[in-house]
Amino acid sequence: MNEQIRTLQPSALWNYFCDLNAVPRPSKKEERVIAFAKAFGESLNLPTYVDEVGNVIIKKPATAGMEDRVTVVLQSHLDMVHQKNADTDFDFLTQGIEMMVDGDWVKAKGTTLGADNGIGVASIMTLLASTDIPHPALEALFTIDEETGMTGALSLKGGLLDGQIMLNLDTEEDNELTIGCAGGVDVTASGNYDTMAPQHTVAYSIMLKGLTGGHSGIDIHKGRGNANKLMNRLLWTLANDFEIEIASVEGGSLRNAIPREAKSIVVVAENKADDVKQSIEAFNTIYKLEYQTTDPNLQLVYELAEMPTQVMHTDFQYQLLRTLYACHHGIYRMSPDIAGLVQTSNNLSRVDVKGGQYSIQCLTRSSVDSEKTDLANALSATFNLLGATLTYGGNYPGWMPNPHAPIVQLMSNLYKEMFGDEAHVSACHAGLECGILGTNYPHIQMISFGPNIYGAHSPDEKVQISSVQKYWGLLLETLKRIPLKS
Repeated sequence: MNEQIRTLQPSALWNYFCDLNAVPRPSKKEERVIAFAKAFGESLNLPTYVDEVGNVIIKKPATAGMEDRVTVVLQSHLDMVHQKNADTDFDFLTQGIEMMVDGDWVKAKGTTLGADNGIGVASIMTLLASTDIPHPALEALFTIDEETGMTGALSLKGGLLDGQIMLNLDTEEDNELTIGCAGGVDVTASGNYDTMAPQHTVAYSIMLKGLTGGHSGIDIHKGRGNANKLMNRLLWTLANDFEIEIASVEGGSLRNAIPREAKSIVVVAENKADDVKQSIEAFNTIYKLEYQTTDPNLQLVYELAEMPTQVMHTDFQYQLLRTLYACHHGIYRMSPDIAGLVQTSNNLSRVDVKGGQYSIQCLTRSSVDSEKTDLANALSATFNLLGATLTYGGNYPGWMPNPHAPIVQLMSNLYKEMFGDEAHVSACHAGLECGILGTNYPHIQMISFGPNIYGAHSPDEKVQISSVQKYWGLLLETLKRIPLKS
């Protein structure tokens, strides 16, 4: 199946993408892909360095005639988001991604594809291995753990890079030149709760599935359903109308993915079982109507379940449902300065409540640090009502746009020259490593671009073949026109 991918153009790039996708590379477990990148650089006899946390730096001299140009840093991240459909049998820790061609798109079979940021990594590998592509001196920076905290970028020390221009290859619309991004912080509420023996006699498993999901930054404004919020809305109604007892609630997986699935085990009185089932079926109809545009494959289903030995204590259940209802998800504020840009948002990413312990995870984003703190405080106040312990992690800064930087002007003009249209120069509501890297390399000019990648962070992820060709041409022409050293 992957052999068909290797025949696509540009062939070297797609072949390196296939090689990369054969290596399991989840965030936090990148040992194999770090070794892969290190071995690649060494096989080319290029100076290759792995820092203390696992970032890989490979340097390549300029081609003949380009020695007087500014050194360029090419940057992408090695890790990928691991998501799969519930009915897909796949082990991300041992298997390579199974890819296929569908018209003008490359997809994976029921899993994330890894085009985010594998196409960027493969592009850099192609340039490092090339013998006939003109380019200035290059410094390839492959960071780790971008998807779950950006700890690679956060840990990169100053003084390792000499480049004055950084091309980040992690944007997912081929008509965009990204010059700014949001920062983020992980907010986690956790604790213990009292349980009791169920008083009712019939148990049901309720599953919400088939939602579209997507990137919790890039897609947060699209109004897609959040499985955690929709499950809680149902449970709230069932608890109020039929006095159900909840044994467990589990939904979502990764902080940076809009939750696509959620499951709950509930116990009901036998004389109210039919009413509960009718209510679930009614909510299935309601949700399908409300989300017919954004989540056309949504399904709310139920089945009889084994009777649990413990359910949530009535007081905790009451508090949990109200806390999750109050927890903000989605846009918090739009940018007043850049049309259409989400400035601040929150993703209620994961809910795990069972066996007397609970964990509720959020990813809060903003391009304004003070507003990011404000929303994190609002979430904390909400979770304090539950008596939760609050922890904060993965805090990283945003990237302030500089539309007047010479590299922005160069690429804007080049885009119009090559494609006869204006590039969309903007900031994005996602975490790019540029903001972090700029703290230790404040004088470097940065810009981010890439091919069309849709459905990132979900099993619907796909990359457009013709768009990769367009992006590749823009990258090569940009390297040709890098300015002279001052």
